[in-house]
Amino acid sequence: MSDRLVGYFGFGSLVNKHTLRTSYVNILPASLKGYSRHWQARSTAIFDNHISLLSIHPDETCTIKGMIVLDLLENLPLVDEREEGYSRHKLEHGQLEVASSVELPDEIYVYIANEIEGASNDGSLLQSYLDAVMQGFRNEYGDDGVSHFVDTTKGFQRSIMLDRAAPLYPRDVQLTKDEVGFFDAELKRAGVIGI
Repeated sequence: MSDRLVGYFGFGSLVNKHTLRTSYVNILPASLKGYSRHWQARSTAIFDNHISLLSIHPDETCTIKGMIVLDLLENLPLVDEREEGYSRHKLEHGQLEVASSVELPDEIYVYIANEIEGASNDGSLLQSYLDAVMQGFRNEYGDDGVSHFVDTTKGFQRSIMLDRAAPLYPRDVQLTKDEVGFFDAELKRAGVIGI
């Protein structure tokens, strides 16, 4: 068994440690320079392209908050499997901002959604997925972190599937009444249709 570490930057559901499915070593606040988030149509074994999930794209004017997960190299195939429909891209250390006391492994990655040929990009948002993402940002960064997530993500002006009562997202989370009210208010502010 190897104890060699890798890192991967989470900008969506990976921000929420309750969605992680490996015996990761640590998870730490981090920022990624030169990217912004957007909603992108997806097609996986679970969702067809009527659903949009998060991805990132180059944007030199933007820095996005997220988390850096430090994990065992041997767990990377499990993370690749979790991130179906995404490709793993190597990051340079200079693209990340972390606490100065943190020593990062040599290999650091980010998962970027694959383009789907011929897919329209008007897929609905999935409430149970958003709940997991927004809870992660609130747990790590407070209310301002949720607002940062909304403000640095393009394409919120679309419909939403209200599946909170019967979650379709396989790594769904439980929300408090306060979280429900705050998250829904932020989505209304972002222009989500049907919330």
